[in-house]
Amino acid sequence: MNTPHDPRDVIRRLIQWADQQKLVRAMLLTSTRANPHVPVDVFSDYDVVLVMTDIHPFFTDRSWLEDFGEVLVMYWDPMDPEPTYGIEQTGNVIQYADGLKIDFRLWLVALLHQMTQAPTLPAGLDAGYAVLVDKDHLTAGMRPPTYRAYIPTRPTDEIYQTMIRDFFSDAPYVAKCLWRDELLPAKWCLDYDMKHNYLRQMLEWRIERDHGWSIPTGALGKGLKKRLPPELWLQLESTYAGAGIADNWEALFRLMALFRQVAIEVADDLGYTYPHDLDQHVTAYVQSMKDVKL
Repeated sequence: MNTPHDPRDVIRRLIQWADQQKLVRAMLLTSTRANPHVPVDVFSDYDVVLVMTDIHPFFTDRSWLEDFGEVLVMYWDPMDPEPTYGIEQTGNVIQYADGLKIDFRLWLVALLHQMTQAPTLPAGLDAGYAVLVDKDHLTAGMRPPTYRAYIPTRPTDEIYQTMIRDFFSDAPYVAKCLWRDELLPAKWCLDYDMKHNYLRQMLEWRIERDHGWSIPTGALGKGLKKRLPPELWLQLESTYAGAGIADNWEALFRLMALFRQVAIEVADDLGYTYPHDLDQHVTAYVQSMKDVKL
């Protein structure tokens, strides 16, 4: 059953729970529910950081998760060093049976201390945080979030050109897989690599062009539909196909056309030169692959 939860009640329960946990010295709310500039809805997660003197007991014995309800399904990260500071951490994604979803990060006190001493906040905190519990004044002096952590910067010409080369490098591979009737690798490259790694980035640059490079991007393309012109969104939709090989050939060519259109617009804005020769040669080559008879 999916039951709407009053955010105030969820926060109250989190605070009451943390107050009773000796190992938990501070609790932070992060991400969308801590960012006043980001809309939330009934499905928005609660991203919670538990700052602890020892994270191993909570990692080993996971029964504490039941304090917030019946767990429907969970995922845990391994216990790994945090990339910047090398201090071990872990986290999880918890979906409760009643619809509540909480993603917990487990940090050592030493990790938060390193972050508070750094000249800038890590992106996950700079995007928004709220201190819910602080038993030892660990967050005293923490910089306030700027909410600019995930705003793209203008790409250099080298980055722009590399993006285009990498996109077109994928096209012959998709064509080969389609010609061989290998649907799974074709779809992986077409719908994931070409779209999420390259087209999505180009679309986000185009959006930033229209908004003065001031809008944070949503993970995995969240918010694109609201920010793109309707005609561009319809073009993007047309690049998705089902399982038919012929349909995926058409989707590939529509994807290349959309990428070309957006990349040229971005180049014009940034003062870069779009590599028309590369585009034309690869497009012709992919067409020739499609025309090869068995």
